[in-house]
Amino acid sequence: MTPNLHSPERQLIELRMEHADLDAMVDRMVLNAPADELMLQRLKKRRLALRDRLTRLEIALEPKEPA
Repeated sequence: MTPNLHSPERQLIELRMEHADLDAMVDRMVLNAPADELMLQRLKKRRLALRDRLTRLEIALEPKEPA
């Protein structure tokens, strides 16, 4: 059986990896002063958007509570 490359679980893994990469990039930019402030703000905005997508996907994948 081949894994579905577009499954929500796979997307979640890929988003987490991308978020971790952006996290590391932002940390490196902050440590290496002087930082390009515009680039830093763009990376932070992208990281926040990824965090929002991750949260929405995690909520969608959670099993529903029985009523």
